[in-house]
Amino acid sequence: MDTMSERGLWLDNSSHREDLAAFVERALRLDEAAVIRLREREGGLVVAWVSTGFDVLASRVVEGRLKPADLSAGADALAAGLAAMQRDGFVEPGFAMDSAWRGGLPPEAGFVHLDDVPARVVLDLAQRGVALAKEHSSAHGPPASLLDQEVVAVSSGEASVGIPMRCVFALTAMGFLPQTGEAVAADEIVRVRAMPSWLRIDARFGSVYRRRGDPALVLR
Repeated sequence: MDTMSERGLWLDNSSHREDLAAFVERALRLDEAAVIRLREREGGLVVAWVSTGFDVLASRVVEGRLKPADLSAGADALAAGLAAMQRDGFVEPGFAMDSAWRGGLPPEAGFVHLDDVPARVVLDLAQRGVALAKEHSSAHGPPASLLDQEVVAVSSGEASVGIPMRCVFALTAMGFLPQTGEAVAADEIVRVRAMPSWLRIDARFGSVYRRRGDPALVLR
């Protein structure tokens, strides 16, 4: 069977399958009806995107090929396809879910590096935020006031941006940071970049993006 003529994803090796499978599993924990958007990038790369429950986008990059170059799939179907990846690296993504993806994606270029934050600081903020969320949450989840609280201020020259708790929660919920302080090296950092319309935070295992301004216009 000539799988290259089909719609699908081809991963170069099993380690990239495991990386993407971990990303999809985390997305399913947040939302069992999650939709994953896959986009091909130059250099033999594929970027996976998911809209978290925090009005924050999460992404992870793996080596591979995609046909078509931009497709959306149900996270459950993609998880099954990854588990059954064929010898040639072919992954069946399931039914097309392109119409289920809402909102736009940030551009690949144009972000300015503002500063680096120690990963241990971010993990500590996440743990304190979880404790507060348990104390103040309702049936609808953590209060918006907690999610929108800016917990770190980052600046470079005249550019300054605050990192809201919702970005910290998204980083840890997607497993982009180790889950314990013992697993985080003292010199490990989280890189903060920004552009006028987006905030980007890069951690060891992936990146999160928050629309600056009103994210409801983009992510809902």
